[in-house]
Parts: sequence; C-alpha cells; structure tokens
Amino acid sequence: MPRQTTFIKPGSNHLTWRHVDASGKVLGRLATQVATVLMGKHRPDYTPNVDCGEAVVVTNASAVELTGRKADQKTLRRWSGYPGGLRVRTYRTLQKEDPCSMVEQAIIRMLPRGPLGSKMRRRLKVFAGAEHPHTAQSPKALEVKSRRTTR
Repeated sequence: MPRQTTFIKPGSNHLTWRHVDASGKVLGRLATQVATVLMGKHRPDYTPNVDCGEAVVVTNASAVELTGRKADQKTLRRWSGYPGGLRVRTYRTLQKEDPCSMVEQAIIRMLPRGPLGSKMRRRLKVFAGAEHPHTAQSPKALEVKSRRTTR
C-alpha cells in the first residue's frame, strides 16, 4: 500500500448537489455541517487549497431554531461608517424579516476568506420556504445530525 498523500488537482472535482431541510434544526449545528460540505472537508481526498466541495441548497430557513435565549440576546450589528450609523437587530426580528440572510451569514462566517471562500459562497443557495428552483440538479439529501436528545 503506497504511503503517499493524494492531492486533488484544480478543476478535477465533479460538482455534486446536496439538499438540507432546515426545519426544526439548530442554526449553529446546521451551519457547521453545511460549511464542512461546502469546503469539502467531509471527503477523504480533501485538499485545502483546491475547491473540492459540493453545492448545497438549504430550504425552510424560516423554520430554523435557536437554543436558549439567543433569539432575544444575540444581535447582528452593521455600521455604516458614519456617526450614529450603527444598526442593531436581534435574531428574533431577523428571523421574521429575512431568515435567508440569517442562515447564510451563519454559514458564510465559517468559510475561509479570500477567493477560494468566495467560490464556496456562490455554491450556497438558501430559501425561506420548501420550494427551490434547483430540482434539475437532482440534489441528494444531506442529513444534519443533531446532538439534542429527548428526555
């Protein structure tokens, strides 16, 4: 058996599509597992400097859950750069107004920065409802594991 590490060459990866139903899933656990698939870290031939991940479609982003009191205490801050330009929104209001951006930001912030991360970000598609326009790609189901146990 050879003792050599195999590396993927750029452009040799065949793009496959995955589908995740986010209803009832915890946001953080969903984001970590989707980011892992986007980067390709779940593959045995993962190469850090090559785009070897898959495309992911996330549906039902409006039904994602936050544990504890994060919905009221966790905030998303944006600053325009001008005095008094700080906009603060809680995750509860964000979930009502724009659930897709909440899920996207949670996943995107776990990806690497730079040109390689930008390529990975383009392969992420998030939708608030159950319908999505990517059925022609025939995405395979990606099961998101949950550590939550029922007592």
